[in-house]
Amino acid sequence: MKKYRFLTLLLMLSVVFATCRDLGDEDYTLFVDPYIGSGGHGHVFVGASAPFGAVQLGPNNIHKGWDWCSGYHYSDSILIGFSHTHLSGTGCTELGDVMLMPYLGDVRTSIGNQNNIDGAYSSYYRHENEAVAPGYYSLEMENGVKVELTASERVGFHKYLFPKDGERHVMINLKDGNGDRAVDTYIKLIDEYTVEGHRFSKAWSPYHEVYFTLKSDKPIARLLVFEDDEPVGENEAKGRASKGVLSFKEPLNKIHIKTGISSVSCANAAANIEAEIPHWDFDKTLSQTKKKWNDELSKVKLETKDGVAKRIFYTAMYHACIAPTMYCDVNGEFRGNDRKVYSDKGFVNYSTFSLWDTYRTAHELYTLIQPERVNDFVNSMLGIFDQQGKLPIWPLVGGETNQMPGYSAVPVIADAYLKGFTGFDAERAFNAMKTSATYPRQNGVNYVMEKSYIPCDKVYEATSIGMEYAVDDWGIAAMAKRMGKDDDFEYFARRANYYKMYFDTSISFIRPRMDDGSWRTPYNPIKSEHYTGDFCEGTGWQYTFFVPHDPEGLIELFGGDEKFEIKLDSLFTVTGDMGEKASADITGLIGQYAHGNEPSHHVAYLYGFAGRQWKTAEKVRFILDEFYTDKHDGIIGNEDCGQMSAWYIMSCFGFYPVNPSNGIYVFGSPRFEKMSINVGQGKTFEIETVNHSAENIYIQSVELNGKAYNKGYIRHSDIVNGGSLKYVMGNKANPDFGSSIDDRPKSFLF
Repeated sequence: MKKYRFLTLLLMLSVVFATCRDLGDEDYTLFVDPYIGSGGHGHVFVGASAPFGAVQLGPNNIHKGWDWCSGYHYSDSILIGFSHTHLSGTGCTELGDVMLMPYLGDVRTSIGNQNNIDGAYSSYYRHENEAVAPGYYSLEMENGVKVELTASERVGFHKYLFPKDGERHVMINLKDGNGDRAVDTYIKLIDEYTVEGHRFSKAWSPYHEVYFTLKSDKPIARLLVFEDDEPVGENEAKGRASKGVLSFKEPLNKIHIKTGISSVSCANAAANIEAEIPHWDFDKTLSQTKKKWNDELSKVKLETKDGVAKRIFYTAMYHACIAPTMYCDVNGEFRGNDRKVYSDKGFVNYSTFSLWDTYRTAHELYTLIQPERVNDFVNSMLGIFDQQGKLPIWPLVGGETNQMPGYSAVPVIADAYLKGFTGFDAERAFNAMKTSATYPRQNGVNYVMEKSYIPCDKVYEATSIGMEYAVDDWGIAAMAKRMGKDDDFEYFARRANYYKMYFDTSISFIRPRMDDGSWRTPYNPIKSEHYTGDFCEGTGWQYTFFVPHDPEGLIELFGGDEKFEIKLDSLFTVTGDMGEKASADITGLIGQYAHGNEPSHHVAYLYGFAGRQWKTAEKVRFILDEFYTDKHDGIIGNEDCGQMSAWYIMSCFGFYPVNPSNGIYVFGSPRFEKMSINVGQGKTFEIETVNHSAENIYIQSVELNGKAYNKGYIRHSDIVNGGSLKYVMGNKANPDFGSSIDDRPKSFLF
């Protein structure tokens, strides 16, 4: 059934994209299946968008809970409209702004409910009448209307095909988002082709403003307006939760609608339309957006006979390029976290930074395949610092959610600086990092500065927060050392070692500490309590290995390589009941290793620091093959704005950034026969895997640029300078590869 559906999808999309010719040597969009991760707990966006675009135009279901965080879930069959903003892969719910829905018959304003849509404008739908690809979405609904969608960066483009009979309407729903609460709405018919309005809402983001301008290619007869589903007149409405129903002057079977969005004004939204889609040629916009996607996807070219793995890989590339999202108009204006309007001409402003997730792998991937965006990402974070007095934690389109522990912008900025990116002010960046690390209202920072640890009886999730701060502080120390700031280096290098304050040598576990310095007793390292416990979305087992910035120091705490190896082996075998309050995010378990959640993502690569690179190969290959599939539930946990996919991509390269800020990538087990990475400035890095097969998972030897290379890691500079890497593989472990002290990966400060 899966194979039949995918072949049908390819046939439909090949017809849709028949006019899209200017794609270079190969059309990589044909290898993307956006349904992957749309079921299970993947929470990915399904719809039409441009790479990293502000608009994510796609279908919305009735919100039914956690698995509808993106607004759409593969298991559903009721559709309430097509909104212009969506999240992709998050564990929290938001957005769903400016939702349009074409329908037939009497004017109706209710969406109904999940059990009954009689009398509602919602519609049932079936997946066999649905098609989706990068930059494109199509659905023929059970109400008889066929919808096709595409998008530029800031504009959504709709094409509606109505059946011959029935009165045609288009709902503009400003009341219902995706689990959020509208607090201020406005809608007005400006002329017979134009509607403008705004939607302000509150939910995960404390305040979120979206202005829009809608253009129709057919004259509008009237706009009926409603407040909380009650009629309030025609042509204009202001209230908490407005809706508008468009009717048209003449019988027609086809309508095109363009909707520009802005965080600043309706005028800016209109200017976005004029700049990006000034015409009514749907296929032209589709072709342009598809080419943008193909340009991004083709930055990694691979050779393989495994069509399924190829589909998984390019879908991961696609998911890694949905967020962060552009957050500025064509004139450079955007609304900051302080609700003031800013205008930055020198860089493109971005938002939707899922930093607690993406600092681990996604941003390192961007330094390889998106180097032209890295400075913009950093400048966007520094702008947020100016607006709110601290670096972003989890910023979402003009609001700070403060979600997740750590000040996780720090390792991203440090990594960019240490890799030689110069498109931002380093002094300004360092000041922002240092200020955020000593910000008195930052959760638990006062305890870090006073006690060197965060007491678990004073702060929820204290141990996770403290461990995250240690990782972040390593980045500050590394940047301070490079900049010659000796005092700052010594201070933050000391703080980077505070993870040791949580290590109980008597039981060889990370363990929560009380305010009086004693250990929490009793203590069960398998137990998890979501939001109210000692660990954030994890257990004591998982956080015991959460020292990505200093594995050598962690090994020393365990008493050496052998004891560390035994304990790490146990992580992948021990089982137990995490308790009824355990986080739903803890998925993809191998023993207590949880690949469905980010704190475990570096752990399989830690064996290399103990000279056991071959054990990393075993674990990594198992994860690649078992936890990433081409099914709709093919992502083992929340996609988290590209992080899960970035792990897959980097691991397919055969290397991974354990320390998020030191420019060192640890070897694992390469997934494909040949790969070519476009690293920018006309340079490529070629990866060849000799003796590639499903059984040959172990690295026997490596060559870098034609010369024997014995180290268990590779530097960022070796990759971005261009060149070649050759892995020679076998079906038996080579215990000597990467085993000597000199050849093991290092977490040294630059």
